[in-house]
Amino acid sequence: MKLSVLDQSPIPAGGTAADAVRNTIDLAEAAERFGYHRYWLAEHHASPALAGVAPEALIGPVALATSRIRIGSGGIMLPHFSPFKVAETFRLLSAMGPGRIDLGLGRAPGSDQRTAYALQRDRSKRMLVNDFPEQVAELLGYLEGSLPDDHLFKPLEATLPSGGSGSPDVWMLGSSSDSAVWAGQMGLPYCIADFINSDALPLADLYRQHFTPSARCPEPYLMVAVWAIAAEDRAGAERLAAPAKMMFAHLVRGSLIPVPSMAVADAWLADNPQPPARRRTLLGTGAEVADEVREVARLYGAQEMMLVNILPEHAPRVRSYQLVAEALHSPPFVSSEVEKRT
Repeated sequence: MKLSVLDQSPIPAGGTAADAVRNTIDLAEAAERFGYHRYWLAEHHASPALAGVAPEALIGPVALATSRIRIGSGGIMLPHFSPFKVAETFRLLSAMGPGRIDLGLGRAPGSDQRTAYALQRDRSKRMLVNDFPEQVAELLGYLEGSLPDDHLFKPLEATLPSGGSGSPDVWMLGSSSDSAVWAGQMGLPYCIADFINSDALPLADLYRQHFTPSARCPEPYLMVAVWAIAAEDRAGAERLAAPAKMMFAHLVRGSLIPVPSMAVADAWLADNPQPPARRRTLLGTGAEVADEVREVARLYGAQEMMLVNILPEHAPRVRSYQLVAEALHSPPFVSSEVEKRT
């Protein structure tokens, strides 16, 4: 089974976005050493806890710091952008990381509604979300040179940055039935955000039922992103999960906070007991989490699993990914280029 990483570039309390970016690059290098297949950067806006406001700005530096692992967006929230701008940006990134760039596309705002409105250039009307399939079709037209001959923007296909290996691999991301149907109809690989919607199992069948083979994806290809934390023992993993629990409790109350320390989170949760989380959380030793990853993959019929977590300290976060990779892939894959650097 292929194993991948989704990085939201967490900012610990007292830290900065600069710290988070350094940690992102370091974790990407570590993920490559541990044998992960791809490393995606998330898009979130106006958050004191997450530095990843622009995955397109992070993909280039991460690609240049690595040599084998695929790098991509998890995802680009397309309603904020023009399809042509995204096509230009990712063709340029493909020239920087030949054959290794993924373009994951999402429809969600990656923010609250006020922030989404602030991101709009034209504020004379609310952002449309119903035109998302048309946006994706236009974007694919640029990347694949398939816009109709009478399309106003047809001549722009030839102006996209060249070099590298051409265009990125395009993915559909989502946690709703709409995204599952669109991914299937467009013949795209699909990533289900189980860490957002743990009741998303029906989406896998919906995707496969609507799948239309395409040159970009001849058969259904499904990846599932899950919340996962591993430590030397289960008690350690549960303690590492406390900061995210505190963050989520604040989020549902409309308050955004930086990633708290484990000590602060432990104290707050002791004073504010939380009901059992509905979100699926894989916790335990590396072997225990690996077994749960396999089980979730089996439930969805997924060919690939993507792990995501938010921890305040960088070293335990790196160790978490290492433990799971070692349990799933023993010995861990190490590319020749990585061996030269280590």
